[in-house]
Amino acid sequence: MSTLSPLLEKFRAHLEDEKDASPHTVRNYLIDLVDYERYLVERMKSSLLAGTHAAIRGYLGTLSVDHAPSSRARRLASIKSFYKYLVRQKLLSASPAKLVKSPKLPKTLPKVLPVEEVFAILDLPDVNTVLGLRDKAILEMLYGGGLRISELCGLSLLGVDRSSRIVRVMGKGSKERLIPLNAKSIRALEAYLARRGELLATVHAGQDPDALFLNFRGGRLTPRSIARHLDAYVLQLALARKVSPHAMRHSFATHLLGGGADIRSIQELLGHASLSTTQKYTHVTFEQLQEVYDAAHPRA
Repeated sequence: MSTLSPLLEKFRAHLEDEKDASPHTVRNYLIDLVDYERYLVERMKSSLLAGTHAAIRGYLGTLSVDHAPSSRARRLASIKSFYKYLVRQKLLSASPAKLVKSPKLPKTLPKVLPVEEVFAILDLPDVNTVLGLRDKAILEMLYGGGLRISELCGLSLLGVDRSSRIVRVMGKGSKERLIPLNAKSIRALEAYLARRGELLATVHAGQDPDALFLNFRGGRLTPRSIARHLDAYVLQLALARKVSPHAMRHSFATHLLGGGADIRSIQELLGHASLSTTQKYTHVTFEQLQEVYDAAHPRA
C-alpha cells in the first residue's frame, strides 16, 4: 500500500493500538479510505477533513456501476468509522457521513447443511494421527457448541471443564459465555488432549502452550487454517457446496430449532445480543416446512 496521508496514518494506529483490529480488518479499512481520499482530492479538489455529506454520496454513486451493494456498504462503513474517529479526536464537530444511508442489501438466509452431510464431515478426520484428532475435536465443537471460529481459536486449556462438559468462550464485545458440549464433542476433545503434547515436543518459535488448539509447530491455530482444513475435508466428500466454519454454526442453530429448542435458548447459546439476529433461523426452518408441504400435499 502507498504511503498514507497523516490522518489515515493516525487512524491506522488507532485501529491497531486502541481497537486491536486484525491486520486483515486494518488493511480493508485503509484500502477503502485511500480510494475515498483519492476521489476527494482528484474529483472534488477537497480533503478528508473537508468531506461533506454530498461528497460521500457522490463517491458512492461512482461505485454503483462496478461494485455490488455489499461492497458499497463496506466502503461506507469504513468512511463512517473514520469520521467517528475524527469527531472523537475533536478534529471535526460532526460526522458528514452520519446521515448517509447504506445501500439496501438483499436478505440472505444462512447456509445450512443437512444432518447427514454434517455427520459425514465429522467422520472424515484420521483419528490415528494427532492432527486428525485435533481436527475431529474442532469439527465436533463447531457443530456441537455452535462456536464462532474466532471463539474456538481463542480457547485456552483452562477454558474447558471436561467434567461438567462446559466450555468458557469470549464472544463479541468481550462478553464471556458458557456453552454446554455434547458427549461426542467431549470424547473427541479428550482423545485430542491425550496426544496434544506431541505438537509441543519439538521447540519452535511462536509456540503457545496455553492455547487449546495448536498447529503442527505448537502455535495457536488461526481461523484461516481451520477454514483451509475444512475445505480439504469437504473436497474429499465432493459436496456440491461451499462449507465454511460459520456454516457449521448455522447448522447447529437450525438443527436445534428443528429439534424443538426454543429461540431464546438458541440466542443464549449463540451469544447473540439481539433476538432478531437469531430469528433468521426460523426462516430457514419455515423454508424446510414449505418444501415438505410442496412435496406431500395433494394440492401443492
